[in-house]
Amino acid sequence: MAEQQTIDWAAISSKLPYEKTAPAKAQRDDLWKGIDVNANGYLSLAEVDKGVRDVLGLEDSVFDAKPAVMRAFQAAKNAAKTKSPRGDHYIERPEFRLLLLYLREYFELYQAFARIDAGDDNRVDFGEFVRARPLVEKWVGGPVEDYEAEFARVDKNGGGQILFSEFAEWAIAKSLDLEEDDD
Repeated sequence: MAEQQTIDWAAISSKLPYEKTAPAKAQRDDLWKGIDVNANGYLSLAEVDKGVRDVLGLEDSVFDAKPAVMRAFQAAKNAAKTKSPRGDHYIERPEFRLLLLYLREYFELYQAFARIDAGDDNRVDFGEFVRARPLVEKWVGGPVEDYEAEFARVDKNGGGQILFSEFAEWAIAKSLDLEEDDD
């Protein structure tokens, strides 16, 4: 298994104000202005990626999180119904809170994925999955009876390797939770 990184989840959460409170909304407004540097009212994936790194200062403190950023962007970009022709390709202001929430969730899932990706190649083969048995069983809250069948359920495309997108879908369905994070 990959070396476990110590991550200050409370510090990360404090930079992602997704709560429905007045202070969090004010913090989101400031973040939006910092990320939407051209003030056009929407964010591209490149702007979000740059914002995670430069405005939030998270990528260096977490890990190389591009797959997590991409998944969070995809999950959030169509969450709010807008009349804008850009809605399908960009994050608009009504979707920003969800983007921050999804960033937090996908950062956690990406960290879990990285722990079982012993080859550090952004994919998990069956051997890595089996060797991660103690972690997997802790995360899902109990024993996994048939690892071959479970691996096949995760490996949606049948390619013999679990990709982060497949892992994230499986982990969300299993309510995977890192024990040491702050949620």
